[in-house]
Amino acid sequence: MAIDLSILIVSYNTREQTLACLSSVFRQAPAGAVEVIVVDNASSDGSADAIAARWPTVTLIRSARNLGFAAANNLAATQARGRMLLLLNPDTVLHDRCLQYAVGFADRMGPKAIVGGRTFFANGSLNPASCHGKPGLWSLFCAASGLMSLFRNTRLFDPESLGRWARDTVREVDIVSGCFLLIHRTLWDRLGGFDSAFFMYGEDADLCARAWADGGRCVICPDATLIHLGGASEPVRADKLVRLFSAKAMLFRKHWTPAKAMFGTWALDAWAASRTVACAALGTIRPAARRSMRAWASVFARRGEWHWRRLNPVPSPAAPLERAHT
Repeated sequence: MAIDLSILIVSYNTREQTLACLSSVFRQAPAGAVEVIVVDNASSDGSADAIAARWPTVTLIRSARNLGFAAANNLAATQARGRMLLLLNPDTVLHDRCLQYAVGFADRMGPKAIVGGRTFFANGSLNPASCHGKPGLWSLFCAASGLMSLFRNTRLFDPESLGRWARDTVREVDIVSGCFLLIHRTLWDRLGGFDSAFFMYGEDADLCARAWADGGRCVICPDATLIHLGGASEPVRADKLVRLFSAKAMLFRKHWTPAKAMFGTWALDAWAASRTVACAALGTIRPAARRSMRAWASVFARRGEWHWRRLNPVPSPAAPLERAHT
C-alpha cells in the first residue's frame, strides 16, 4: 500500500509528551497509509528507548548529538516515503480527525500549498502560535518601542500576531508554524527542505518565505485542530530569547537588503533594552517583573550573539547515528 503521509517528529528530552503525541497520532492514523519517523536528538531522559518499546512500528533515528530542529527534520525527510510530510512537534496532541481534515484540505489547496492547523493550549484556550505574520520594520519598531506590549494582538501595533483572528476560518498567512506544518513532498524537495543553518526557530519562517517566492501559498485549515503545549505560561528565559533573536537576525540577513537587515538587528537591541527598562520599572510593584528584568538584561548583554551569527550550515549528521525499527 502506498504511503500517503509521513509524520516527522523531532524529540529532545520530552519523553512523556512525545509518547502522548504518538498515542494521538496512532489513534487516527489509517493503518498502512501513514508512517511515523522520530529523530531523537540525543535525549537523556530515556525517550528513545520508551518510543522503541511502546511503538515498534515507528522509524526511530537515534542521534548521538543534538542536531537542532531544522537538520533533524531534514534527516527524517530523507527516510520518508509519503507523498505528503507532516512536521509535528512532540508537545502536541491531535484532536479527532485532525489528520483526515488536514490531508484532505491540502489536496484541495494543491501541490504548492503549505497547510497549518488550529492549535489550543491544554486548558482549551486558543494558542495563536500556529501561524504568524512575517516580520517587518514596522513590527520591529512596535516591539522596540513597547507599542506591541501595550496593544498586544492588535493588527496595527502587533501585526505579526495577526490581530485577534481566532484561526477559525480558512485564511492565507505569511508563516505556518513548524509545530504542525503539512507540505507536499514535491514542494519540500523543490525548496530543499529546511535551511539547516537555523538550529532552532526561524526555519519555518524561512521555508514559508521561500515557498511564497516559488509561487506557493501558506493556508490555515481551521478544522485540523490539536493541543500544542509550547509557550503556555512559560517564564522569560534568556537562552530561549537569545536563540529567537539570533534566528530573527539570520532571517533578516537572508531575506532583506544589508541596510534593512542592519536596522532590523539594531531594532532587536532596542527591543531587549526597552523590555529591560520596562520590567525594571514594573519591578518596583511586581516582584515577578524583577525576574523578567534580569532575563531581559542578560539578553541585551548577549546581543553580540545575534549581531555576529552567520548563515553557516550545520554539518550533515554523517555519524554516529543509529536507525532502529523500520
